[in-house]
Formats: sequence, C-alpha cells, structure tokens
Amino acid sequence: MTIQFPFDNSYATLPERFYARLDPTPVAQPGLIAVNAALAGELGLDPEALRSDDGLQVLAGNRVPTGADPLAQAYAGHQFGGWSPQLGDGRAILIGEVIDSKGIRRDIQLKGSGRTPFSRMGDGRAWIGPVIREYLVSEAMHALGIPTTRALAAVTTGEVVLREAPLPGAVLTRVASSHIRVGTFQYFAARQDTEALRVLTDHVIARHFPEAPDALAMLKAAIAAQARLVAQWMGVGFIHGVMNTDNTHVAGETIDYGPCAFMDRYHPETVFSSIDQFGRYAYARQPEIVVWNLAQLATTLLPLIDADQDRAIAVATDAVHSFPELYSAEWLAVFRAKIGLTSAEDGDAGLIQTLLSRMATLGADFTNTFRGLADGTARDQFTDRAAFDTWAEDWHARRARDGADTAQQEDLMRRSNPAIIPRNHRVEEAIQASVSGDYAPFLKLLDRLSHPFSLDPDDATFTRPPEPGEEVKQTFCGT
Repeated sequence: MTIQFPFDNSYATLPERFYARLDPTPVAQPGLIAVNAALAGELGLDPEALRSDDGLQVLAGNRVPTGADPLAQAYAGHQFGGWSPQLGDGRAILIGEVIDSKGIRRDIQLKGSGRTPFSRMGDGRAWIGPVIREYLVSEAMHALGIPTTRALAAVTTGEVVLREAPLPGAVLTRVASSHIRVGTFQYFAARQDTEALRVLTDHVIARHFPEAPDALAMLKAAIAAQARLVAQWMGVGFIHGVMNTDNTHVAGETIDYGPCAFMDRYHPETVFSSIDQFGRYAYARQPEIVVWNLAQLATTLLPLIDADQDRAIAVATDAVHSFPELYSAEWLAVFRAKIGLTSAEDGDAGLIQTLLSRMATLGADFTNTFRGLADGTARDQFTDRAAFDTWAEDWHARRARDGADTAQQEDLMRRSNPAIIPRNHRVEEAIQASVSGDYAPFLKLLDRLSHPFSLDPDDATFTRPPEPGEEVKQTFCGT
C-alpha cells in the first residue's frame, strides 16, 4: 500500500539560509510502535497506509515520499540563559507541510532521523524513551485542550543508540502548526540580517497571526499567546523543564518535550529536569522565564518595529510589560474554573493562593486535590484535614455568592480538573516496558490519557500517586 501525503510546502520556499536541505538517514530495520489514526485523518492521511510497509519506510526515514522537501531548520537560542548563536535541528528533519481538515497548515517532522549540519557533537538519533515520553505527554496535552505539537507515529529503528548505555533507537513523527521558535528570530538578529527577519516575520504573520498588520502587532499576539499557554500549563501542574528560547514556540504551542513532567505533590519550586540544577525552570518560575524569552523576541524585532531605535525600544518594552497583566487574567480564569467559580471577585486570587500554600505545606497531590473539590474528596489529600476545612469555609462562602448553582459549579470543576494525567511513574513504566519490546503499558496509558476528564471505576492505577519506591525524582533529555 502506497502512502500519499498532500504536501503544500511553504517554509522550503524561504531563502536557503533559513535551513539545510537533506534527506533523513535510513535505519536498519524499522518496526511500528503506534500510529495516531485520528490525527492521520485530520491531516488527510490514510492510517492503514501509514501502518503498511511503505508507510513504515516513510516514518522511519528510509523513503522520502513524493512531494516532500526535507530540511533541517536553522535557529539560535539562549540555553539556561547562555547564548548559542547557532543551534538548529540537530536530530529532526521537516519533511513537508499539509493543510489539515480545518484549513490549518501543519508541519510533519521526523525526530531522531539522523545527523544534520546542526548536530554539533550529537548523533542525530533518539532512543525509545524520549519518543515514548513525548508521544504520551504531547497527546495528553492535546486531550487537556492545551496548544501542543502532536505525535503522528512512533517507530523503532532496529539500531542501538548509545547514551548512558546501549538503548533501542526510535523515530517520532511530530506534527506542529510550525516549528518556528523565538530562537529562529534570534538566529537572524545575531547576524544582523534584517531582510531575513522581515521575511520570517511576514511568514509568521501569514501563518499564525493573519490579523496582525505589522511586527509590533505580531509581537503583541505572541505575548498574548504565551500568557494563555503558560497559564494553562500551571493549571495542570505541568513543568516544561527546558524553557530555552529555542524551545519557545512563537505562536504559543507547547514544543520540545524533553525532561518535562507533571507534578504529583504540589510545591511551587518543583523541578524534575536533571539538567536544571539551579531550578531556573521550576514550576513557579515558568511565567517569569517566558516573559524573559519574549523580551528576547522583542529585541530581534526592533529594526522592523520602527526605524527610530528609541521609539522601537519604547513600544516593544511596553508590549513586553503587558505580559504580567495578561498572564494574571489568564491564570485567574484557569484557576477560578478549577475551584468552580463562574464570576469574579477581588479576593479570588488570595483564595486560590491560600489553597495552593496549604497544599505545598502539607504535600497535597495537585491533580487529586483539584479533582476532589467537585466530589468531596479533596480534604483526603491533606495530612492536616483542619487546614483544608478552614479554607473550605471561605470557599463555600465564595461559591454561595457566585452566579451559578452547585450543580453548575461541580460540572465546571469536573470539566476543568483532569482526573488522569501522565504521571511520571506511569510514563517511566511505559518506557521501561518499551525498552524490552512490550508496548502494552504505553498503549494502555495512551488510550486512558485521551479522555482525561472522565473517571471510570477501574482508573485507580492511573489516579494513584506514586508509592515511595515508584517516585520519579528526575527526568532526562534524550540527547
């Protein structure tokens, strides 16, 4: 069965200094792990054709489909605050773009597809663990309604990847509204290539922000998109782990799932990433880090905003300074819904913060506490029940002043608080089984994550926090 991709490539028409053209590196013996049939349908692809031998060869990078224009994108970035003037796709190749069933342009990229001119000292490959993690977490984020890249397929390569030990190799087929990052703009700004910045800005406006008339309006739209995105991350206890500028999507899509994780016990300083030794990207620091990243984006756009540098700096600074207010509004909207409020009062932020403070002090589970607000089990998450009860008195009084009745508030909470998240120990369980060639735990968890707001009688294994011996304290990047 031959797989047909309805390619309509646009990034490949940009100037050649935007990318390096090359084909994926073939692998020894590809094997199928999973195909996302629903996403394939959205993209105008036949899932059965993707599962065929011909499809498998494409997903592994062994065959370039008709109409593809493979390339590795160039970008730069600040990594943990340190400047890197050239990064780029070191282990990923964009094979092309399609227009999906909703009329949205989507990239199709192979991640783990071999060395590129941007690989530096890397091998260009991925081992199966990061592929399984990104597949699970990105699809969970989609089901949670949070903007994200998607996973179309995962395949094994039949080859060994050397990390701390020899591990089975894999390739992820990733789908995104684009792969354009803050670091893409930084790449050209660092080279004082104003013409490339202009071309890139026009491309981003046409692709992501068609209502934006100019670079300043695009910057403001990007700031608003990131405010919404990070507020949604905070609402589900998600920690990205590596919020470098090269991992910050210009249109507010979650991208580059490396050592990411969801919290079990709540604490604002939680860090999982093994490479984040000083907590730069801790849960509570994500809003301030993203505004720092947006300031870097604003700096790159100064030549396009105004020919007078002082005026450009003034208006770009005003735009960046709008972030705290935008974010606060988004955060309050997320957390008001999580505690069942349909109206706004001045004291709502304090009410929410008091709950979070007591959760942190008493080690309450983030997901189960908020989910339990609707069914009366939240207090069970607290070792000191009285600490919850005194907060709940104020909460019930506030709910009584709300415009919605109890049933409406409880329905809102159930729609706003997932019962199922990709808990770290379950993800690790799926990874370890996959290393041994057993994909059943991965597929079972993937299926359950697809409807996170429902709760079935047999879901205890997915809602239960880790036992002490199961707790995952560190997550790792795949390179």
